Amino acid sequence: MLSRRSFLLKSAAAASAALMAQTSLALAVTLAGSSPLTGKKVLFVWGGWMGHEPDKCRDIFVPWLRSEGAVVTVSDTLESYVKLDQKNEVDLIIQAWTMGQIEGEQEKALLEAVSSGTGIAGWHGGLCDSFRNNTEYQFMTGGQWVAHPGGVIDYRVNITDHDDPVTKGLADFDMHSEQYYMHVDPNVKVLATTTFSDKYAGWIGGSVVPVAWKKYYGRGRVFYSSLGHVASDFSVPQALEIMKRGIRWACMSRYEPVEQWQKPVYGRLR
Repeated sequence: MLSRRSFLLKSAAAASAALMAQTSLALAVTLAGSSPLTGKKVLFVWGGWMGHEPDKCRDIFVPWLRSEGAVVTVSDTLESYVKLDQKNEVDLIIQAWTMGQIEGEQEKALLEAVSSGTGIAGWHGGLCDSFRNNTEYQFMTGGQWVAHPGGVIDYRVNITDHDDPVTKGLADFDMHSEQYYMHVDPNVKVLATTTFSDKYAGWIGGSVVPVAWKKYYGRGRVFYSSLGHVASDFSVPQALEIMKRGIRWACMSRYEPVEQWQKPVYGRLR
């Protein structure tokens, strides 16, 4: 039989545990509700060349999007760009579709959606090696893959913007993957870069190429990271965090003012 003192101590402990549980739950709800993705309508389009594991990447990002409160539609057809009224029904498009071909009406619908304020985000070949014959699409994304000298190699990613929320607080890190050599719009806001050696192509030694950037296409926010050759690349915490933060930023096109940071890298010749 419990003494009164023991009973009171146990009751107090139980009440304390219940209060802690309620506090933890309330904190979790608050944190979940604080995500910019909460309530946002997201179209996740995957397909194309399967070597980039778009299905496995889908299985990383779709559950996370839903955990952040996003309402996600998953599609394995580019026809979804035509079928949905992007201007009114979608806040963000995430595309994981390497190579392939996009039809005229599909591309038109996609470009109109982004220019009207739908954000778009993606990684590696799923966004910037998608439709090699479509230059207006490339104008939208801000870059195009052209080579990965040496294939899967060890390389360093350097954080170059320590103030932007996408990369703030992150340190330089290493990858064992494809090091993407990109042709890039000079007006993108570069967040991270990588430097190429001359080991696999002697004429590019010392070349600094963007890894992650922001840009606008019309009113739509565009976010890209060249990391993510295969799904396991996202086991590198920084690679995953950059992509998550970029997605959060891109989903806010319709809800926040256009950021004024355009600064071309090429100065005026004198």
